Amino acid sequence: MIDYLSGTLVHRENDFVVVDVGGVGYRVFCANAYGLETKEDTQIKLFIHYHVREDAVLLFGFISREEQSLFRRLLEVSGIGPRVAIGILSVGRPEAVIAAIYQEDLVFLTRLPGIGKKTAQRMVLDLKDKLADLSPGGLDSLAQAASTSPGGGASAGDGAWSEMCLALLALGYTEAEVDRVKPAVQKVAIGTESVDALLKLALTALLRG
Repeated sequence: MIDYLSGTLVHRENDFVVVDVGGVGYRVFCANAYGLETKEDTQIKLFIHYHVREDAVLLFGFISREEQSLFRRLLEVSGIGPRVAIGILSVGRPEAVIAAIYQEDLVFLTRLPGIGKKTAQRMVLDLKDKLADLSPGGLDSLAQAASTSPGGGASAGDGAWSEMCLALLALGYTEAEVDRVKPAVQKVAIGTESVDALLKLALTALLRG
């Protein structure tokens, strides 16, 4: 069983990186390979989930223990395999996904790739009481995160806020940029905007810097 790999990042593509460890190149599937801050030909450490199936052995890598643990919890849900779980982490920060499950935000969860309403309901049912240990402050921290998660801000009731955040990520903006623009959008939003209206507000704020 491989718990983590520490070596040189020698290659990356959209969904995987290659890490050279002692002259052996390991292909490791990641949530966002190009989002890793590490440059090629420099050292990197990835926490690993070792997945064995009938026709292949696959490695999934994460920059933190929290991501690794959340990935494994997601695999406990019927209907979620490694590819869907890694897809979830590619568009949702661990704390945002955890908060959405904790507050039973089905609108946010069904916006995640590969997640329909039934699977979202199973995520809540199976995981809601099993995630406190992934949050440093336990249940209190989860409650606070839920109030500020993508589904918990302006227009949370109709899902426009969470959809706007996912749309920004799909356009290539980073999670840091999305987090940075939230206060500016919340300041001018009145709570009844459509997704398009919120997106225009966010893009305007991003262009202003």
